[in-house]
Amino acid sequence: MGILNVTPDSFSDGGVNFSIGDAVESAKQMVADGVDIIDVGGESTRPGSESITVEEELRRVIPVIQKIKNLGVPISIDSYKLEVVEKAFDAGASMLNDVYGLRTLGMPELAAKHDVPVVIMHMQGMPISMQENPKYDNVVGDIKKFFEKQVDVALKAGVKKENIILDPGIGFGKTLGHNLEILKNIKEFKTLCYPILVGHSRKRFIGDILEIPVEERGPATLAISTYLALQGVDYIRVHDVRETVEMRKILEAVSYENV
Repeated sequence: MGILNVTPDSFSDGGVNFSIGDAVESAKQMVADGVDIIDVGGESTRPGSESITVEEELRRVIPVIQKIKNLGVPISIDSYKLEVVEKAFDAGASMLNDVYGLRTLGMPELAAKHDVPVVIMHMQGMPISMQENPKYDNVVGDIKKFFEKQVDVALKAGVKKENIILDPGIGFGKTLGHNLEILKNIKEFKTLCYPILVGHSRKRFIGDILEIPVEERGPATLAISTYLALQGVDYIRVHDVRETVEMRKILEAVSYENV
């Protein structure tokens, strides 16, 4: 899954794809590089970020989705706002990446109505405050309980089981220790019998470990992506599509058949 942030303030690529033209060119490059899904987001959810209006988010994402919907790969809308998601589906998106985990009133029913794949992500708190001393009894166990609850909500709303994907939410209300515990135990989430998505690309915990700025975190991101592929993670959400696709091809070539 390639990240296409149509924002001025995302933590890694804020402003890079803020114009429609730049976003479309980036999407085309992702397709050329072998991306499977393009995830379009119009609101930064970096730690400390504030929400924008529905109108502003629509202004950012809808023209981009309309212009890239015929590139030959599915388009995911990265939003937790009902109206944004509805209009994104109308514009050509065919997948929902919900950082709020289907907790927005009406979102499970909307996803069911459109019969699309849905990423249920775990986040403790909201972006503006989620990194203010997050705490868990057991981070892996607590997230699994959240998934069980929200999967039940989704199924009762009519979302098909085969459309559900789970994302433990690296960096969303987690300390460095929490993030590492999630990664070390990523196979635990497979016991829930749903595909797993992980979004770790260039995130702060990498900088915390290596003491490097965001623009230097590509190699470490690829190392984690390789680890996740070998652990059987189904979807890897990244900024650097070409490098990740090449990694996957190498693993396949040396007989990791299920990567």
